[in-house]
Amino acid sequence: MKPIVQISLDITTKEEALETAETAMRAGVDWLEAGTPLIIAEGMHGVRALRERFPDTPIVADLKTMDGGYLEAEMMAKAGATHVVVMAQAHEETIRCVVKAGKDFGVEVMGDNMVSGDMVAGARFLEDLGCDYVIHHIGYDERRGIAARGERMPSPLDQLREVVEAVDIPVQAVGGLSLEQAVQTPEYGAPLVVLGAPLTIDADAFKTASGDLEGSLRLICEEVHAYGDVPVGKKK
Repeated sequence: MKPIVQISLDITTKEEALETAETAMRAGVDWLEAGTPLIIAEGMHGVRALRERFPDTPIVADLKTMDGGYLEAEMMAKAGATHVVVMAQAHEETIRCVVKAGKDFGVEVMGDNMVSGDMVAGARFLEDLGCDYVIHHIGYDERRGIAARGERMPSPLDQLREVVEAVDIPVQAVGGLSLEQAVQTPEYGAPLVVLGAPLTIDADAFKTASGDLEGSLRLICEEVHAYGDVPVGKKK
């Protein structure tokens, strides 16, 4: 699978999301993500605005669905999302409902293993229930809380190889990665490179970061796209 660059629009207004998305698309980003803060603030309207501005671009709706799976997936599919996110910690029936909605409305399902007691088992669970992708995710509050206590901040890279080797579907790693780490995730077998806080988004203010965002994104996209095919599946 050729590596994909996805930008997480973890901001709270559709106007800024559209502006940031325009910059990202000029730089060569492949997928846009309506991040959870944007969905909370703007809901379907934010996703619909992205779809109207970018009619041919894959759009991930980071719903972090825990219940009401079919309805949430249906709403975002009708707003223009091509991918929706459900949590491994949800009841398995919720995950099944999201997968069913995905089939009914032509969207792909990304299963997020955040706060799974066993992250590898969580990834397998999501695949077994029909998810199309695994998001291997260390949460925002978890990372910051542990770091504030002076302890080593966990990283999705800690178990990324194990997760990749455990499933036959594509994996992305999310949660506090540095620029260098995010760009390196295809080397771990994870072809979906996600750029978000703190690379492109101000993690404290939930707004676009300052600096030469477009230039930075362009360099990242060029490096990731030059990587070549990333084998996916246990028979790599």
